[in-house]
Amino acid sequence: MFLKSSRVVDRCLLILPAAFLCLQFAAGSPALAASDQLFYESRPAMGTSFEIYLYAPNRERADELFEEAFAEIERIEEALSNYRSSSELSRINANAADTPVVTDPEVYALLARSIDYSRRTDGAFDVTVGKLMKAWGFFRGAGHYPADEELARAREQTGWQNVKLDSQTRSVYFLRRGIELDLGGIGKGYALDRVAGLFREAGVKAALISSGSSSIYAIGAPPGKVGWSVRVPDPLDRTRIVSTALLKDQSLSTSGSYEKFFRLNGRRYCHIMDPRTGRPVEGMLQTTVITSEATDSDALSTAIFVLDPQQSARLLDTIAASAAVLVTDKTGAGRVVEIHWPNSKARSTQINTENR
Repeated sequence: MFLKSSRVVDRCLLILPAAFLCLQFAAGSPALAASDQLFYESRPAMGTSFEIYLYAPNRERADELFEEAFAEIERIEEALSNYRSSSELSRINANAADTPVVTDPEVYALLARSIDYSRRTDGAFDVTVGKLMKAWGFFRGAGHYPADEELARAREQTGWQNVKLDSQTRSVYFLRRGIELDLGGIGKGYALDRVAGLFREAGVKAALISSGSSSIYAIGAPPGKVGWSVRVPDPLDRTRIVSTALLKDQSLSTSGSYEKFFRLNGRRYCHIMDPRTGRPVEGMLQTTVITSEATDSDALSTAIFVLDPQQSARLLDTIAASAAVLVTDKTGAGRVVEIHWPNSKARSTQINTENR
């Protein structure tokens, strides 16, 4: 049963799981009818809670848009979830080691995009991380330290190079048995892009769509404003702010070590894997990325969590209008690292093309 809330929003401060959203903006441009009101709804989906803020002329129209949006999210989850045995992704995982599996254009295109990111990041983002997530206990669990044999087997069954895509037949084939695709690092962002597309087709001029603590997509701007102001919280004290961003037709995604982790012998092991080592990433607490599409920011926030700041800067140099802010486990000025980030803070380290 959906936990459902649809109401007019009139508060100044709205708190999202991944960031703080404040509806106080510098004056700016244009776009909505004076009678439009801000409506809000939240429902569970894809292992988190999707939240939507949108401007509409009345509650009836807002409810229609909410129904369309959450139906689309459910459709995407049914196709992409590796938690559902009936999903298209589960069908591929079950059969692609035996024979090429022909899939639909939408799933094939997202897999091709995921493999491209796996290649461009040298495996820091790897769509075949499924067996590693299970070995470390983060699939339906809170995490555990794997035995050496279990970890070695999972590493043998990981590697994007073992996935063969054929664009002519639209098929997926695994070159090694045991490979398991996991779209958890890109699927929620893709769902936001799909909802944003539906809203634009429906004539929505301003909306903010959030997939829990993962990603946010901003359509347009509230009436008379220049954008949606999003505050990026400190991962160690989420009442404090690392930085802010003003979003308009952009996405912001955050990956954090605080989402899922366990402690063993004084060490903290988070759910974000370095597929190249087969181990959870250490030394990084949070990464936040801005791009024009949520599919990209979702994948990149994961990749940049794995890469070092210099590698991350080189990667973002290849992606137009991208920016990132990283929070490491260091102390002092080097704790926060910014890459092309607007509103730079004095105590952060700024990395860009000019100073590399």
